[in-house]
Amino acid sequence: MKIKGKHEHTIWVNENDNALIQVFDQRYLPHRVDIFDIRTTDEAAFAIKEMVVRGAPLIGVTAAYGMYLGCIEAKDKERPNLFLAEVATKLNDTRPTAVNLSWAVHKQLNALHKIKDPQEKIKVAFDMANQIKQDDINISKHIGKFGVEIIKQISEKKKGEPVNILTHCNAGWLATIDWGTALSPIYHAQKEGVPIHVWVDETRPRNQGANLTAFELGEQDVAHTLINDNTGGHLMQHGMVDMVIVGTDRTAGNGDVANKIGTYLKALAAHDNNIPFYVGLPSSTLDCSIMDGVKDIPIETRDENEVKYMQGKVDGEIKSILICPEATPALNYGFDVTPAKYITGLITERGICEASEKGIRSLFPEKYD
Repeated sequence: MKIKGKHEHTIWVNENDNALIQVFDQRYLPHRVDIFDIRTTDEAAFAIKEMVVRGAPLIGVTAAYGMYLGCIEAKDKERPNLFLAEVATKLNDTRPTAVNLSWAVHKQLNALHKIKDPQEKIKVAFDMANQIKQDDINISKHIGKFGVEIIKQISEKKKGEPVNILTHCNAGWLATIDWGTALSPIYHAQKEGVPIHVWVDETRPRNQGANLTAFELGEQDVAHTLINDNTGGHLMQHGMVDMVIVGTDRTAGNGDVANKIGTYLKALAAHDNNIPFYVGLPSSTLDCSIMDGVKDIPIETRDENEVKYMQGKVDGEIKSILICPEATPALNYGFDVTPAKYITGLITERGICEASEKGIRSLFPEKYD
């Protein structure tokens, strides 16, 4: 995808220094495009926890590179494997809901635990992180290729009028490496000349829709309109939404989907108005060890100040503004879980399936081993 007309990835290895991982600092988008340097495991953990990077797939790739940096740090330790285990715990503890994080960390640990030579560990971890990154690009691209067929079918029924798509939070290329999950079908539709328009939820409290989805859609010249989080139901009631596509941070083996807080309410509104509700699902977010997402997916609780303050650009500077009485307590759940019964289908890199154990098993039987 593009920033100022130039194709970019969200994370990359510095071309002059393999021990320097760089990312776009998403805390300051869209007002400022900054690059954040990751040289240590502490900086990798900070980037994930403080949402320098966010989005389940990108979190996973960042964690994979964090484990690579851990191997560099471990080479001078007396007990390198114990040190790497501590690094893994540090990274895993940053964000509990997005399963890509632990998936990538364990993938690295499994590849590294039998290797004794420090330099070989570093090489294997570096190659593994690069492969996880490339796999994510391929997965996102295939989600787009399958999902665009749904958009094209709706377009045909509308006789070429723009397809109005509502999305929540940011599940575009800024949440992955390239293309995105929920937005990948939209970008593929644009590429194929299908007229589209996107309703962009602001996604309080961190406003990833307003800040990130609106930014990348604008950079890609995709028609879009920003709405507040409570507008979607009204639009659906009045025939102004043709479909909903969202991402996922963790999907249970029964098809329940954890995504940014507020997703569940959009699913309820879509169900009440007979509007298809799809989830862009990279298989790395599947957690089939959990078979009841509503009960068992851990939900992250974040700092109350994310609710009490809003960040924006004031007089040319990025500032945080208090929007409630200072003494008012706030509760800040990061995610909610949408039950499978409200989901029309899961758009994966292997095809589209129903949100159920049967549907997921039909495409990913190995996930239940």
